[in-house]
Amino acid sequence: MDIKIHSDFSHANLNEMREVYSSVGWTKHTTKIIKQVFEASNVIALATINGRIIGFGRAISDGVFNAAIYDVVVHRDFQKQGIAKKIMEFLLDQLSHVSCVHLISTTGNEEFYRKLGLKRVKTGMARYLNPELSDEYLE
Repeated sequence: MDIKIHSDFSHANLNEMREVYSSVGWTKHTTKIIKQVFEASNVIALATINGRIIGFGRAISDGVFNAAIYDVVVHRDFQKQGIAKKIMEFLLDQLSHVSCVHLISTTGNEEFYRKLGLKRVKTGMARYLNPELSDEYLE
């Protein structure tokens, strides 16, 4: 399996990306929303096999001090094959000069990110408008 990681969003198939999100239960991501959030992100990793998008991740950064990684997602049918690790390594490489990189893990995936060198934040704070997410992630 020839997995390629690249950052060219200009010709990305938004329906394939929506399918990736849907495969892991993230069903609120319409093609319009996907286009909006990826165009607003200045660091992008798209994982493809034979040109088909099967995973991705994105980050927003000021390019010097801070960055935040979002939406590291791999299609359910392609998980446990090292693809998310490749996506994260690509993103972290693109952000290697940035002083602080933040990421909020989905529940149960903390160890995956820990193995990539990320650590818990002592003073992390957040606000969630969605009550279910607030219940899941906030103390």
